[in-house]
Amino acid sequence: MKYYCCDRRRCEVVKLSGTLNGLEYLEVHDSGLSGDPTRQLTLFVKFLRPVPALGKDQFRIEGGERIASVDIEWIAVADALPPGEPSSLVDGLAPLNEFLVIRTKIYGDFSVYTLRLVSGPGSDTPPAGFDPRLSEIQFSFKVQCASDFDCAGVTPCPTPPAADPRLDYLAKDYASFRRLMLDRMSALMPDWDSRNAADTGVTLVELLAYVGDQLSYQQDAVATEAYLGTARKRTSLRRHARLVDYLVHEGCNARAWVRLFVNDDGVMIPRGTPLLTRAPNAPDRIVPNGDQLRDALASGALVFETVEDAVLYQQHERISLYSWGERECCLPKGATRATLAGHYPKLKAGDVLVFAEELGPRTGLAEDADRTHRWAVRLADVRLDSDPCGGLFLAVPGNDPVDVTEICWADEDALPFPLCLSTTTDADHGATYLEEVSAAYGNIVLADHGRTLTDEDIGAVPATQLALAAIGDTLSCKRPPLLTVPPRFRPRLSERPLTHASTVEYGQSARQTMVGDPRRARPVISLASHYEGMPDTWLPRRDLLGSDAAATEFVVESEHDGSAWLRFGDDCHGKRPDSGTAFSATYRIGNGTAGNIGLESIAHIVSNDARLLRATNPLPAQGGSDPENAEDVRRDAPEAFRTQERAVTPEDYAEVAERHPSVQRAAATFRWTGSWHTAFLTIDRKGGGEVDAAYEQTIRDHVERYRMAGYDLEVDGPRYVPLLLEMTVCVKPDYFRADVRAALMRVFGRGWLEDGTPALFHPDNFTFGQPVYLSKLYEAAQAVQGVASVVIDTFRRLRAPADSKPLDDGVLAVGRLEIARLDNDPNFPERGVLKLTTGGGK
Repeated sequence: MKYYCCDRRRCEVVKLSGTLNGLEYLEVHDSGLSGDPTRQLTLFVKFLRPVPALGKDQFRIEGGERIASVDIEWIAVADALPPGEPSSLVDGLAPLNEFLVIRTKIYGDFSVYTLRLVSGPGSDTPPAGFDPRLSEIQFSFKVQCASDFDCAGVTPCPTPPAADPRLDYLAKDYASFRRLMLDRMSALMPDWDSRNAADTGVTLVELLAYVGDQLSYQQDAVATEAYLGTARKRTSLRRHARLVDYLVHEGCNARAWVRLFVNDDGVMIPRGTPLLTRAPNAPDRIVPNGDQLRDALASGALVFETVEDAVLYQQHERISLYSWGERECCLPKGATRATLAGHYPKLKAGDVLVFAEELGPRTGLAEDADRTHRWAVRLADVRLDSDPCGGLFLAVPGNDPVDVTEICWADEDALPFPLCLSTTTDADHGATYLEEVSAAYGNIVLADHGRTLTDEDIGAVPATQLALAAIGDTLSCKRPPLLTVPPRFRPRLSERPLTHASTVEYGQSARQTMVGDPRRARPVISLASHYEGMPDTWLPRRDLLGSDAAATEFVVESEHDGSAWLRFGDDCHGKRPDSGTAFSATYRIGNGTAGNIGLESIAHIVSNDARLLRATNPLPAQGGSDPENAEDVRRDAPEAFRTQERAVTPEDYAEVAERHPSVQRAAATFRWTGSWHTAFLTIDRKGGGEVDAAYEQTIRDHVERYRMAGYDLEVDGPRYVPLLLEMTVCVKPDYFRADVRAALMRVFGRGWLEDGTPALFHPDNFTFGQPVYLSKLYEAAQAVQGVASVVIDTFRRLRAPADSKPLDDGVLAVGRLEIARLDNDPNFPERGVLKLTTGGGK
């Protein structure tokens, strides 16, 4: 019997035994030269020991398909070749006395032959002193011939494929699985016919049926999660949406301006100082890690934390506004400057002040103050100054100057309402003059919603325990390497919801700072890992598609209930943590609209510094938004890729520019400028602002990511068309002409009316190519109280030849890049002129 074995150790054992001889291997001489007469006719047979005296009739060459019989011409030991044979024939063979050279008369075909050593003609047994298993050897005459196939042969004893059992693949639940297994057992074990519930076999069948039912449910659940329209888990929705470049947001935490009270100057409050909303029986200042803090948190108090370091001064808690000796004053709507009473050398650009109405202007009572008349501004410039006549307005008049501090802030923080500074109460409340109705609050710090949890143990990566099963057994002697399955490590944070916060950019206005963008918010979490004594830090990313194989980054995947799971890389996109790596997490909890608390809701500060007295928020918190819900994701994700993110045509450039919040409308024009194309972008700013160099760079930066390569970009302002408008107004008898004239001037101005609506020629009422209709002018004039009739005498472009066409047609057309303008400013008459002639009235 001939066996096929993977470990052929018999040859080595016999060789070391020192008693028996045998055939070790065989080589076919093939020089590859077509003129070589010995090519494929000479065999070199290696023996385990020196070659004994043997005759050629003791060797037989068997096998072959086309050439079945190959006769031997001569045999000789390698160190005693026959005469006429060159000694170079055995070059490279050593030791020569263990090699036998066999010359055949012909060469064989491409099949496998067997060289057999026998004791004599007609015998099948080997000679004495030879191992019976090592007395024959297989070879091929064509072993050196070129071939496209692997020279290693397949195993002659492959594992036969198992027959597929006849199973009902419609079985999906416990009952059908139980019936299926009982039927299968009846076919495999006909003698087992017990169906008693107490039988061990029945118990095992029912246990496996239960497990099968659970696995079937899991398969159905996986199939449900495979589609955006049917997925129920938020993680599945998030991954489906990412495939079409739609980023699902997880909400954003709220922010609040917090006013701090101190009893000393130069008090440092570090970043991350906790602030609590009002809790019962809690002091204004709570000691960290004490029972009072635990009780306050248990009562449901929300936690805010300061965003940056700040230095506090007692002098800044409340700052009086200075009105230069005038009475019954107010800061008008749109104000960007004010004067503070006194010198405040520690006040600097970048600090935030909150203007607040403290008393009711009519009653003088604090409870009647309009708490919506509070506004935060970020100072752009602070200048110490003095009022040389200020001493004349003191309670005891004098000639000494009064110290003042001039402040200003950005246009984006302009007051959205008039702020009363001083007033006289009504008669019912004593007609008392109030010098300080409003004030400015300093020591304002930014805080956002969320409580920090440090060094939470989230476990260690488990050891590898599973490996992929081998499929089939085609090469049983070739042991494939064991393909282990990486351990699954997807820890969950113990607290919820995880805070998501957007970055606070340096230099932002106070108004911009409070605007939270949930799509730019990132999870506030970091991980610390320890592996074999080596620490490392892991940071969160929105996804790992752009992470390299060594990046210590991870993804936070949140579910509908707020629970957060952590997903790591796969050593292709992000690093896979090694088995045994221990992780700890530092993160914040608190997110969404729950943090949009009302004003003066914050009442406690957590600190060991006794110089910190208390905290409050003069303005409501804002910017908190909840995570995007599943229905919105299913609705918006399939359409997100349709949003154009490139500018090719002039209309594209205009549409991209209009995405900027300060742009009312834009128009674009392509021009060939000699060597390349240039896109000229004309901007109509909201509020009629000037397109200066700084603003031009802002628009350039905004459009840059959309701009076509090879196209230059130029940004300019609109071409204004100044108007000349002359009208004659007849005033009703009961009205003063001066009052009606003033009212008309306001209506046809470019500012704001008393009811908060824009005037007729406010910059935001007109844009590119928008015509001016005569009927609108008549309508606006007739709506003014006291106007009996109106006649418009002149209606045309300023400084243009007299043209009655606009007046006759009732409309004045402007070009594609032109905007109508009528400022009626005597300092700048080139910006439009309004001439009123009033008659009648008083």
